[in-house]
Amino acid sequence: MEKVQLFVTCMGENLLPDVVRKMVILLERLGVECGFPEGQTCCGQPFFNSGFQTEGREMALRWMRVFADTEGYIVAPSGSCVEFVKHRYPKMFPEGSAEHRQAVGIAARALEFSQFLVNVLKVTDVGASFPHRVVCHSPCHLTRGLGVRTEQQQLLRAVRGLDLIALDESETCCGFGGIFSVLYPEVSGAMLEAKVRNIIASGAEVAVVSEPGCLINIRGGLLKANSDVRAMHLIEILSPGGAA
Repeated sequence: MEKVQLFVTCMGENLLPDVVRKMVILLERLGVECGFPEGQTCCGQPFFNSGFQTEGREMALRWMRVFADTEGYIVAPSGSCVEFVKHRYPKMFPEGSAEHRQAVGIAARALEFSQFLVNVLKVTDVGASFPHRVVCHSPCHLTRGLGVRTEQQQLLRAVRGLDLIALDESETCCGFGGIFSVLYPEVSGAMLEAKVRNIIASGAEVAVVSEPGCLINIRGGLLKANSDVRAMHLIEILSPGGAA
C-alpha cells in the first residue's frame, strides 16, 4: 500500500476544505494510506515572495521539521505550494548544511495531486462520471514550475460522459499570482477578465482549475461577469459519484 502525507496548504484548509476532504476520500479509494502531520503550517511562500525572506525561511524550517520524519510522498492539491517546497526550499540553505540536506530530501517527496495519480500510482481512470462540457485552465506554477502539462487532461479524458473542449490561451496566467494581485490590481484584473472571456466563449459548463488561488480568482471573475459557468477543482470532478 502506498502511503502519503497530506499537505493541505493554507488556501485548501481555509477556503476549500471540501476539496481537501474529497482528496482524502479519493486517495483512500485508490488504496492509498493518508497521514496528516498536525503541526503543519504555511510553507512560507507568501512571506518569502513578498521580500520577507528571513521570516519565510523560518516558516520553511518549521514546515520541514513537521514533515521530515514522516513516511511516503507529500501530496498537495496545489502546484504553487509544491513548486515552492520542491524548487525554493533547497536554495534557501547553504549546500552541505543539515538544513539543505533536509530540504533536498523533502523536495524529492513533494508532488501535486495529479502528478501523484498519473506518475506514481499510474492511474488515469478513477471511475468518475461527470456528463458536462469542460475546459481546463493550466495554472502557471503547475505547468511552468512543475512541468505538469498533460496529467490533468489525462485524468479528465477518462471521466465518463465528460466532454473536454479546448480553451483559448489555457496556459495564460489568470492574474492571481498571490501577492501580484494585491500589488498590481489593475493588471491582475485585466488578466482575469481576459481569462473569463475565453472560458465563457468556449461554451463550457465547467472550468476545471486545479490551483486553489486560481480557482478562487476565476470563480470570482465568473461571478462578477454573471456567468453560469462553474469553476471547480479537478478533485471535485474525480470524486466518487462525480458531481451534479
